[in-house]
Amino acid sequence: MLTSLLAIILSIFSPPVDYDISLAGNFGEPRPHHFHGGLDIRTDGVEGKHIYAIGDGYVSRITVGLYGFGNAVYITHPTGHTSVYCHLKSFSPRIKAALRKYQYLHETSVADARLSPLDVPVSQGQFIALSGNTGHSTAPHLHLEIHDTKTWNMLDPYQFFDEYIEDTVPPQAHGFMAIPQRGGSFHGSSYPSSFSIQPSQSTDRQYDASGPVGFAVWADDYMQESYNHFGIHETLLYVDGNMVFHSVVDDIPVSLNRMVNYWGCYEHWLRHKTWYMKSYKEPGNTLRCLQTDDNRGIVNFCEEREYHLEFVLRDFKANETRYAFTVVGKAPTPGNALAMGRVGEFLLRWNHTNSFSLPGVQLIVPYGYIAADTPILPVVNKQSGSLSNIYQFAPSSLPLIADAWLSIYLQKQPADSVVNTFDQSKLYIANESGRFMGGDYHDGWVTGRVRELAGRYQIAYDDQPPIVKPISLTGRRLLLNVVDSRSGIASWTATVDGRFIVFDAVEKSNSYVCELGESWLPRKGISHHLCFEATDHRNNTVRFETDFTY
Repeated sequence: MLTSLLAIILSIFSPPVDYDISLAGNFGEPRPHHFHGGLDIRTDGVEGKHIYAIGDGYVSRITVGLYGFGNAVYITHPTGHTSVYCHLKSFSPRIKAALRKYQYLHETSVADARLSPLDVPVSQGQFIALSGNTGHSTAPHLHLEIHDTKTWNMLDPYQFFDEYIEDTVPPQAHGFMAIPQRGGSFHGSSYPSSFSIQPSQSTDRQYDASGPVGFAVWADDYMQESYNHFGIHETLLYVDGNMVFHSVVDDIPVSLNRMVNYWGCYEHWLRHKTWYMKSYKEPGNTLRCLQTDDNRGIVNFCEEREYHLEFVLRDFKANETRYAFTVVGKAPTPGNALAMGRVGEFLLRWNHTNSFSLPGVQLIVPYGYIAADTPILPVVNKQSGSLSNIYQFAPSSLPLIADAWLSIYLQKQPADSVVNTFDQSKLYIANESGRFMGGDYHDGWVTGRVRELAGRYQIAYDDQPPIVKPISLTGRRLLLNVVDSRSGIASWTATVDGRFIVFDAVEKSNSYVCELGESWLPRKGISHHLCFEATDHRNNTVRFETDFTY
């Protein structure tokens, strides 16, 4: 009964393309700050391939320029799933019409259209879009995600397309890392060390260890007819035949995307651009796809004997590779404890709300925003005559799971060149590249939210509106260049002859375009008046007006 039910569930969806599926990326691959949330399906290196609905349902959302997805379509299915098709070149005529209808009904050019079940129903196999290379995409392909509609957890699409994807190549490990915990050592060192690794049938290499040690493995999955490497679907670690760690990457809450930085050895990735994934859990790691023994997967070499360890790696097709090695336990040696922190370090506790202050700055990292105790090394760069000093809390990248609160003291009012009075609402926090990080002023302090503690933060001031310049006002489109060198563009709107008209943000540029042929404006060869307004994140607005003929 269960087997037949599973077969029905796995057969509810059909492929989104009309050719054999070849993957450029799989679900759950570790990447900086996020897991890869879907399958990257090859489109032969070109744009314009037909994309089809994988199942019956309705278009529930259409977005442009959000989350790095470029042009994207969301289809909600009666099975409790929502499929998301990303990096599209263009939409089908029905979907494009629904997008325009939403924009004009709500008088918004921001492309985040939410639709009802009756707006654009679709059938399985129905054409919905052309593949493209929009958003955070470096080559043409289709990025397909499947979510649990109720929880919005990311699900592995592979489970629905297993029969359409060929894979007989097992995963391969390149090395393992031993990460001694406090009081532990491995092969004579109390610091993390990496080692080569061989399949189980190869000659077993021996190591020595004492005390608690965690392990991590650097591995990739492969598929025939593909030069890409993929994330590992399933990882197990056995010690003396007992399983101490088990991961199956098939269901990831979006809210825990950044937990990948704690499951993986993030500092090693920064230096070498390779991911060692831990076979133990940091105390604050709440990923449900990770299961461990009572010691969180950490191995305690507390006896003077041989310990037999084995990694098992599997892909979704159950192709498997095993890697075994032996560790000789030794009595703990005095002085094996990890070294004390550097002078000036402050420890953020994973199970506390952390509040850290220096003259002119306060950082609050709430409970749950880190998964392990983490040292920070604050640095203050004093800026005489500036709005504030510059503050940095880590020498290299230190991302948090969610936004912390950062407050900086305003030590000098800005010299305002545009108006004669200082406007507190124009203050904000910026990073070293000038990027807007938000912020509100109160009693001499500007408070904003940050998610990277290695950034260099200071107070900035923006009372200057964006700049609008025309690129083209002839033919069937209106094209404008809109830039803001300070807090950045927050919103825009436009009218023709006093009536709202849609301007789309052009991917990967500072341009905004109105496709007149898709608007309400009939082509009669007469003069019309355009009014375009752009507002930055500090509510400075510019109005650009001109006449054009259409």
